[in-house]
Amino acid sequence: MSEDGSDESRSGSEGPAPGQESGQRPRPRTRHGESKPPLTIRMGHAEIQIRQRYALASIANDILVAVWFLAGSVMFFYPGTQQAGTWCFVLGSVELLVRPLIRLSRQFHLLRLHGGDYAAQETSQDF
Repeated sequence: MSEDGSDESRSGSEGPAPGQESGQRPRPRTRHGESKPPLTIRMGHAEIQIRQRYALASIANDILVAVWFLAGSVMFFYPGTQQAGTWCFVLGSVELLVRPLIRLSRQFHLLRLHGGDYAAQETSQDF
């Protein structure tokens, strides 16, 4: 502490830490104090397109599930449309089966793209 009661370490007169430019965040440290290198994830253009297409298919499928079940629920309010509502529930249930098929298809597609070692590298959360 200085004479005026302020903390000298907060004065900003100290330069950046070694290996760090001014204005950048400090790199995370390991338990032993070494600086961790930044994480780099490399994905090819084809893989990004595949992931985006399957994500879009999954989102569209989720919307269809909601539409089928919402329509079926509304149709159940009226006796004349209950049978159509039942078919909407059946279609919604089929759409629930489509989601894992989309995920499985995505896995096989990426496996073909990367070869046999893809499964060991995959760590992301599935959609």
